[in-house]
Amino acid sequence: MSFIETGLPGLLVFEPTVFNDSRGFFFEAYNEKMFGEAGIENEFVQDNQSRSTYGVIRGLHYQVTPFAQAKLVRVLIGTILDVAVDIRKGSPTFGKTFSIELSAENKKQLFLSAGFAHGFSVLSETAEVLYKCDRFYNKASEHGIVYNDPALKIDWKIPMDKAVVSDKDQVLPVFANCVNPFEFKG
Repeated sequence: MSFIETGLPGLLVFEPTVFNDSRGFFFEAYNEKMFGEAGIENEFVQDNQSRSTYGVIRGLHYQVTPFAQAKLVRVLIGTILDVAVDIRKGSPTFGKTFSIELSAENKKQLFLSAGFAHGFSVLSETAEVLYKCDRFYNKASEHGIVYNDPALKIDWKIPMDKAVVSDKDQVLPVFANCVNPFEFKG
């Protein structure tokens, strides 16, 4: 198992060790001890799973304190472009974005600490995404940033005429106007 720095503090890519043989494969998707040794000591309390078709963009979402969530995201079927935006005031990477292809094939996972907005686009015909959260969902604390904010310049890797975005996600505020109580704690 290896953890790869992304250049954004609090955002790590996890690459599990995969054991392949004639029967298929095996890997540990999560191991509390190994994650703890990498500095990830979050206690995950909720798993969420979604299924989406090509062109779907979900996000950019986050919850505010006291329900702010750290997430561990992976793909069970298909391929997505997973996107994180650092919204922690005072962070050396405040306003920066990070994106990575996560797929059933590459088995990579993205860990996002609280203080990141999160979203993804579906690059394959369908994709099933599973993510662990360290706080329960709370509708009243749910906020977001519009996916096509021109200041963020996110390339979702799909033609915008093929994008499928919920009504709710289309009316989210731009980054400069989003609800943001997060402070970077170096």
